[in-house]
Amino acid sequence: MSHPVLAVDFGTSNSAAAVLDGSTVWRIPVEAGADTLPTAVFFPADSGQMRIGSAAGAALVAGEEGRYMRALKSILGTSLFHELRLIEGRRRKLADIVTAFLVQVRERAEAETGVPLTRVLSGRPVRFHSTDDARDAQAETDLRGCYAAAGFEEVDFLYEPEAAARASLGLGEAGETGLIVDIGGGTSDFSVFRQSTGGIEILASHGIRLGGTDFDTEVSMAHAMPLLGHGGQLRRTFGNGLLPVPIAIYRELATWAKIAFLYARDTERHVDDLLAHAVEPEKLKRLHDVVHEQLGHDLAFAVEAGKIAANSAAGRDEIGLGFIERGLSAPITPGSLNAALADFAAPLRGAVWETLRRAGTPPADIGSVILVGGSSLMTLVSDLAAGICPSATLRHSEAFTAVVDGLALATGES
Repeated sequence: MSHPVLAVDFGTSNSAAAVLDGSTVWRIPVEAGADTLPTAVFFPADSGQMRIGSAAGAALVAGEEGRYMRALKSILGTSLFHELRLIEGRRRKLADIVTAFLVQVRERAEAETGVPLTRVLSGRPVRFHSTDDARDAQAETDLRGCYAAAGFEEVDFLYEPEAAARASLGLGEAGETGLIVDIGGGTSDFSVFRQSTGGIEILASHGIRLGGTDFDTEVSMAHAMPLLGHGGQLRRTFGNGLLPVPIAIYRELATWAKIAFLYARDTERHVDDLLAHAVEPEKLKRLHDVVHEQLGHDLAFAVEAGKIAANSAAGRDEIGLGFIERGLSAPITPGSLNAALADFAAPLRGAVWETLRRAGTPPADIGSVILVGGSSLMTLVSDLAAGICPSATLRHSEAFTAVVDGLALATGES
């Protein structure tokens, strides 16, 4: 008797695993009592065992000494993925860290199922990288290599929105044409499909490298970073006149995948120099404290929480920054949130239209738009989908598990 194929949704922000038990999807609790776990790792400073998921976040929140890392999926296909980096006393490749994460996912799944799991069907975005075919191919090669190194002997991939389409069977009417809008942490993916009582037919898929972590970056740049000196000025070391504060460090600090690499002595020296020349030293002192005290991830979590609150609120909210300075906060409203994300509307709209074009399907023929992924909960996304397909019914699938459910279902297809 052959063992089941493990379905894995390795996501930028969250991951999940499942197997097909007969005709039923069994979501494996790879974290106690949860269907998903954060795609995050923590390396203790004492060289203890790497922690993943919520345990990694708990170590960060508790203030343990060590290195927290998130959004590793976004590094696939880049040279950085195979570079050696000094992380808590050891030189490591990000490829080895992803492999170690997948090893723990496999071992936890095997412990739950009681059988060896050597075959995997993994989700992948339609495009890891929007316009670079070579880098996109390299990203899949990188991920395949990590699965193989993690002990999987057979590795196959399925586009994430096509998996989500399989999980959506029954949400609409038989014979209806649907559109999957899957906005994940790092990519946005789309599929047009037609469903029948016997299954689904994928008409076209498309994707772009844009997701929730990009939303977080722009929300941070617009709301939090000005309180740390972004947009300020510096006095020249010699001569008269002023210079703008460089933007690069703020953008890296606002980007999940890059935060961990700012915790280095050269970055600290750079910030010290900025503070010494600052026209508004009280603001640059906050940047100094964030870098020296390694509070970048605390800042990113606060921005993410503020984004979610503003998206669901009708009035004013705030991004709490009291961990930087007592009483410090950045106001955020639905209006300011929409303004920060406004530049994303055009590429998302263009990607939807391109998917419809490839499918040869006019918007009027779409009966259901099915929103998938945590970032699909943003008002920007639902408003955009409704604007393109005004006659379609907007439906929400299981935002965080639709992909892994569909992957598991696909393992049962002959």
